[in-house]
Amino acid sequence: MAVKIRLQRKGRKKAPFYHIVIADARSPRDGRFIEKVGIYNPKAKPAIIDLDRDKAFDWLMKGAQPTDTVNAILKYKGVLYRKHLQRGVSKGAMTQEKANEMYQNWVNNKESAIQAVVDKRKAEVEAFHKTVIGTKKAPKAKPVAEETAPVEENTTTEENSAE
Repeated sequence: MAVKIRLQRKGRKKAPFYHIVIADARSPRDGRFIEKVGIYNPKAKPAIIDLDRDKAFDWLMKGAQPTDTVNAILKYKGVLYRKHLQRGVSKGAMTQEKANEMYQNWVNNKESAIQAVVDKRKAEVEAFHKTVIGTKKAPKAKPVAEETAPVEENTTTEENSAE
């Protein structure tokens, strides 16, 4: 049985998002699947990819073949790099601990780069909203001393000015 890692389309017309699934190659695109390993939303800026790396790695090692788009997603998330390192371990080029350390360093660097892009995008959106909406100016507050001070009328000066 040929197993594929592929996208399963969800969402409404002109607003797609996808489930990343493990499915038999003979089943239809949106039909039966074996296991769901993640989601992919290309409409968000930047695109949202939530992937269970361990499950995807296990299926890759069992021989599942990713489609072109899923292959790009797995490469972006580091699953293919982990498979590459694991092949080096099986050939005796490095130890498992060294491979795990190299993979974790790669993931940490990649996640920090992604977070920097997300933060930059948020700042751009906030700047755009400020230019479009503008900032509201707060009304000037009266000093507290003027509001609470009792007003005393000086009757002697008023009487003198009246004469």
